[in-house]
Amino acid sequence: MAEIWIKNGYALIDGAVGRHDIYISGSLIAGIDAAPKGFQPEQTIDGTDRLVIPGLVNSHTHSYMAALRNIADDLPFMDWLLKGVQPVEDRMSGEDAYWGAMLAMAEMIRSGTTTFNDMQMHIHQTTRAAKEAGMRAVICRGLVGDKYDRDDVRIKEALEEMGDGKDCDRLTFLLGPHAPYSAGADYLRCVADLAKDKGMGIHIHLAESVAECENLKNEYGCTPIEYAEKAGCFDVPCIAAHCVQITDRDIEILKKHDVSVVTNPASNMKLGNGFAPVQKLLDAGVNVALGTDGAASNNSLNMFHEMNLLALIHKGTGRTPVSISAGETLKIATENGARAIGLSGITGRIAEGLKADLALLDITEPSMIPHNNLLSSLAYSANGSETDTVIIDGEIVMEGRQLKTIDMERVRFEIGKMCERLGIG
Repeated sequence: MAEIWIKNGYALIDGAVGRHDIYISGSLIAGIDAAPKGFQPEQTIDGTDRLVIPGLVNSHTHSYMAALRNIADDLPFMDWLLKGVQPVEDRMSGEDAYWGAMLAMAEMIRSGTTTFNDMQMHIHQTTRAAKEAGMRAVICRGLVGDKYDRDDVRIKEALEEMGDGKDCDRLTFLLGPHAPYSAGADYLRCVADLAKDKGMGIHIHLAESVAECENLKNEYGCTPIEYAEKAGCFDVPCIAAHCVQITDRDIEILKKHDVSVVTNPASNMKLGNGFAPVQKLLDAGVNVALGTDGAASNNSLNMFHEMNLLALIHKGTGRTPVSISAGETLKIATENGARAIGLSGITGRIAEGLKADLALLDITEPSMIPHNNLLSSLAYSANGSETDTVIIDGEIVMEGRQLKTIDMERVRFEIGKMCERLGIG
């Protein structure tokens, strides 16, 4: 059982930054400021010029889409999806998805993300990549259909993939009905019933675009949030990605069912969908987390970029500089994210007994100088490149900016070969 001592570093603990010693034993944070009895570190990390933060939690993404970065830019949402992304997705093999996921994980680790919530299309591949990269992941297979069939191949695949995680406690699984426009009411109801029977949660896209809302209103006379509620999606723990086009009544429904909303500012802006009403959601007591979405729509998986947008957008749109403070931003990107994906009490904070999922930032980088307010720097001036070392489950996966679990030369080669074959390189 490896033991690591992070000595005399700045650390973000309970919303405040101060000097702390952090002691890691095995996969856990074993002590803060006081070493556990018998602690004998195999490695000591000098934290003098480092800021230790909880590893960031990317609460909504599609890791395989890293291979589709920049292929369908500047298009309306449905054109982006149906004419730009889906035709390439349909030609991707499982091996393509694996290398896309490895590329995504390299980018996430290098910018301080230790945990991600993934909706994917190729079973086994995200699981395989996450095991090898050493990341913590919550995974679901995207489910689409009109009428439910017990022999539905996608649902069979989703349940089959869950067996891949039995030997790795960093991996958990959800059911992932894609969206109201791709999952019919009967299908959605049956997936929700299956989730209840299996004691599982749901990960779904909701109220992302105006067209989605207008179509549902015309066909069913309800909003996407009301549609999902009627289908039973909120009868189990539910993660609702986007929630851009929502009403006050929708917010009441989300709060009533303790649904976690994941806002994805860059993706929502790029696709012209607008902004989730994050301040109203927070004021109503809804748990709000932060995600990047996939690299096909963002086009980055950098949570620092997302935090910066989150902290600024709502000040601008709300015309108040006190909306979404730096402290709230960091909480949304860490603790709230862990709660959303069912890992509260496991990760998302620096606390004794929680998993040692940590990112160490180099505060000698120009973007972090001077050290007037290191908490503010995380939301407003850091860009992710300051991430020097990343620890996940007590294992060092990046040190001195060098990835230790991912062969980037091989990733670059495989992605290049794939893009050439798919005609997108």
